[in-house]
Amino acid sequence: MALTNNDIFKKLRVALKLRDDEIVNICALVDFKVTRSELGAIFRNEDHPKYVECGDQFLRNFLNGLVIHMRGPMPKKEKKDTSSKE
Repeated sequence: MALTNNDIFKKLRVALKLRDDEIVNICALVDFKVTRSELGAIFRNEDHPKYVECGDQFLRNFLNGLVIHMRGPMPKKEKKDTSSKE
C-alpha cells in the first residue's frame, strides 16, 4: 500500500502545523495560485464525492514553495569575470 500525493501532502500539513491560508501563501512564493476550496478538495477522504487527487505538479510546487518558506530565497550568485586572466 503506497502513499499517494494526497497522503504525503496531508502528512506534511499535520507535521508542520500548516493552516490553509499558510499553504496558499507558500504556493504563492513560487507563483502557483491555489484556492482554499481546492485545498479542501485535496484534503477530503477518497470516498467523498468532491475528492480531488493531488497531482505531481501541485505537490512539486508546494514543496518548492516550502523550501523558500523555510530557508528563504536563494541568494543571487555573483558572476565571475573571466576576461581578465593573467
